[in-house]
Amino acid sequence: MDFKDAIKQLGDRVTKLKSQVLTEEATKNAFIMPFIRELGYDVFNPLEVIPEFVADIGIKQGEKIDYAIIKDGSPIILIECKCHIGPLNVNNASQLFRYFHATKAKFSILTNGIEYRFYTDLVEPNRMDEKPFFVFDISEMKDTQIEELKKFHKTNFDFTKIVNTASELKYTNELKLLIAQELNNPSPDFVKYFARQIYPGAVTQKIVDQFTELTKKSFTQYINDIITDRLKSALSKEAENQKQETTTTENEAPLAEDEPKIFTTQEEIDGFLIVKSILRQIIPVNRIVYRDAQSYFSILLDDNNRKTICRLYFNGAKKQVGLFDSNKKESKIEILSLDDLYTHSRALLETVRTYDSKKISTDSEMEQSSSN
Repeated sequence: MDFKDAIKQLGDRVTKLKSQVLTEEATKNAFIMPFIRELGYDVFNPLEVIPEFVADIGIKQGEKIDYAIIKDGSPIILIECKCHIGPLNVNNASQLFRYFHATKAKFSILTNGIEYRFYTDLVEPNRMDEKPFFVFDISEMKDTQIEELKKFHKTNFDFTKIVNTASELKYTNELKLLIAQELNNPSPDFVKYFARQIYPGAVTQKIVDQFTELTKKSFTQYINDIITDRLKSALSKEAENQKQETTTTENEAPLAEDEPKIFTTQEEIDGFLIVKSILRQIIPVNRIVYRDAQSYFSILLDDNNRKTICRLYFNGAKKQVGLFDSNKKESKIEILSLDDLYTHSRALLETVRTYDSKKISTDSEMEQSSSN
């Protein structure tokens, strides 16, 4: 399992278990230690991870930070943990601020096992910034965030490279928040900037009030237009693909009676095995079967064609996987290699859950119980 799938699987685990994890210690054991492990560090090796890390500071003696990740005998990342029930705030990071300049660590993390805030010293050397440069919710991680997190993996960790991108990441995140705030609740200066360019007279408070709602409405319509245009383009492309497939099928010469009409390729079998490896997290593999057809290769739950998990279209000039939403509507997505099937793990898992969530949950619990 690659890093992206491992992190998304951990996010699913957090979502599933958070209602049962009610203390800080439980949060550490169930969420944060597995997170450190996915970063490539052995949580049971004191040469790599030290729990209850102590670095006495002046009159502050015996204070402990929850975890310190170690490299070459010195801490490189400090981690302060809180229970996920309460929200994170700057007051939670008081020990991190003190420990940051007292150790060689250049990164610190404040987390409740769901939200993770990464800090460094971009503003003033050896003094932890008040604002994090990287923030994410592990239960809702975007692919771009996983790529940023991957830089902190043991095999990739390079202090210089991370610091070089930390500043850009920090300001990009702050700009995105500012843009979202202005779009949802435009400030007077933001409104005046646009009003002055299109309104012929003086921009009075009355005009600002009038243009505030107009500015908000205009941005909403503009964003909706972009989304609509992209959907139209996608639908048009899909319709053209279907037309080409229909034309190809109609122009195909009839096969001789003694010539097989369906031939299952090794590539289709390999794709089936990959899908089975993804779905074994929640269901027994013997419930996953395939049926081959002339134009596609179906992967089914319980050998039931009403429970299609996905379809593989490997017979054409390009490879496609057909994924199904909760309304059983199929969307075809192009893949460049079989490995790309792993990027759709979450969609495949969600499709299976919609068919038989009660039995799947039971099977998953049984599998976890047996592995424990």
